Amino acid sequence: MSKIRVLPDNLANQIAAGEVVERPASVVKEMLENSLDAGAARIQIDVELGGRRLIQITDDGEGMTRDDAILAFERHATSKIRTLDDLAAIGTLGFRGEALASIASVAKVELLTKLEDELVATRVVIEGGRLVDVKDAARDKGTTISVRDLFFNTPARRKFMRSEATENYHLTSIVTHYALARPDIAFTLTNNGREVIRVAPARDLRERAFQLFGGNLLDSLLPVSAGREYVANITGFVSAPRERRTTKDSQYFFVNNRFVRDKTIAAGLAEGYRSVLPHGVYPVAFLFLDIPLEEIDVNVHPAKTEVRFRRGEAVKDVIAEAVRDALASAGLVASEPEPTIEREPIAFEAAATVEAFHQPIAKVEQPAIEFVPEQRIAEVEQPESGSVAEDMASDIDFFTEAASFSEPERPVVAETSAPYPVMPPVNSAEKVAKPIEIENLSSVKIRPVGQLHDSFIIAVDDEGLLLIDQHVAHERILFDKFRQSEIDRKIERQNLLIPETIDLSPAQSQAFELIEGDLDALGFETMKLSGRTIAIKTVPTDLPAAEARNLFAEILDTIDAEKKGGAKTTLRDDIAASLACKAAVKINMKLTPEKMNWMIDRLLVTTSPTTCPHGRPVILRLSMKDIERGFHRS
Repeated sequence: MSKIRVLPDNLANQIAAGEVVERPASVVKEMLENSLDAGAARIQIDVELGGRRLIQITDDGEGMTRDDAILAFERHATSKIRTLDDLAAIGTLGFRGEALASIASVAKVELLTKLEDELVATRVVIEGGRLVDVKDAARDKGTTISVRDLFFNTPARRKFMRSEATENYHLTSIVTHYALARPDIAFTLTNNGREVIRVAPARDLRERAFQLFGGNLLDSLLPVSAGREYVANITGFVSAPRERRTTKDSQYFFVNNRFVRDKTIAAGLAEGYRSVLPHGVYPVAFLFLDIPLEEIDVNVHPAKTEVRFRRGEAVKDVIAEAVRDALASAGLVASEPEPTIEREPIAFEAAATVEAFHQPIAKVEQPAIEFVPEQRIAEVEQPESGSVAEDMASDIDFFTEAASFSEPERPVVAETSAPYPVMPPVNSAEKVAKPIEIENLSSVKIRPVGQLHDSFIIAVDDEGLLLIDQHVAHERILFDKFRQSEIDRKIERQNLLIPETIDLSPAQSQAFELIEGDLDALGFETMKLSGRTIAIKTVPTDLPAAEARNLFAEILDTIDAEKKGGAKTTLRDDIAASLACKAAVKINMKLTPEKMNWMIDRLLVTTSPTTCPHGRPVILRLSMKDIERGFHRS
């Protein structure tokens, strides 16, 4: 008996649904794209119980005939492509013809549609991939698709759906993406009857960003407009460095108006901000790439959220250049690398001026530069002999070099031809320094002796040398304080003289609804204003009041989407960790000896002195035994 058999259509559709319909937000994405391809000007999205009970999308697009409405549920039935050449140049959002068939195989679906010039609409009902009913109905031009009881016939898939809060977060995010992609279209999203998003047609992307995110973000957006012929044209906005996030959730990428998640675009954006933003924080970005259809392949992922670029590196470079130009136009980075300029003798007023010479000063060949002590500098500044021209040229070279240094020991012209000795490579302690264990902390008081690059406390105890990361050490101290304050109900908070107002994005608003009580327990007292605007009245005493708005937004963005419906204790730990990270002293911050002593003393009495709330090491040890072994003394 043959082992290989052709799968029934319904089973094949359910397998396809596993690729296309990952969660309720996937259903909304596919149906939104159909509405946009149909030329809709207004789209209404209604969901209940995170999309588990109901997902309904209503549009005023062109609609379908009865025959097309029935055929649309067949697998690989599409109006978007007809030949292989069409597949190589896809300009529509949908094209595979898999979405409706896949969705209908795992849900109860009703389609209501009407063409403008037809007298009646058509109603098609399908349950679990089986056609149940087709009949006349009443509605205006356009289409309404209702998806009920998603995964009702696939219990395993239904079991793996996330909490209602998490699914709502993803639903809100996908609608936000397409509202940004098409500012000319009106979008409305309701969740359990409550309005989450309502945006009227906007003039441009900037106005749409204001509708969704409010004026606070808008003030920090920088326009991006650049490109390279045959590669890509880039438009949109990126944020000034002061407006930063701790996740990439506020980065929105579109290729030919198709929402995508793409590493090439993300890498180009990151390259544009290189040396502008510190590691671990990300800009806000709305980037739209207009690329020739033959230069991309959109048929690389069942959910159509990934694309393949024919010249990926070139696209990355264009994005980086566009972002860099936007930052340069705002005066935030240099517009271009500093050119290499041949240094000519500089005319300056002195005892003898250039005018005193009948002939121009000949260009002096630049000698080797070396670092010398202060007494050597004094000797060079007052040469004992030589012509006036030679003395002046020497002074010119000296001041030209010294002008770019601010350290006490400045580079000057070498007076001898002997090369200055160069330090040979030294052995690294990389394999010697080790994260310290709690039980290995010495009972003898740890004594700080200084800072390394204003970022790490150098300390000693009886066993050797210690390096303490000042940021994560303070983070551990504050985390324990926040968590203990919540347990003891002794919340230390400071009133803001003028409440800080913040316009929440739709996704942030969803997160705020879930953690409002937890934020209050940790010192954030808030008041709801109109729409998605809230006012922050108090903040924890350890937080800088001037940063209250940014810190509050970062906390909402930091809380992992998958944990929004998690256990309260876990959620509060996440919030406390976020607060601690934002309030802790930063690297490149000078500390007084008293502050270093205080930090070490407080660190040693925390619940976990050797790790931060995110699991990173706080202290590294270089023991005396390791030091002696490194110097071959053992």
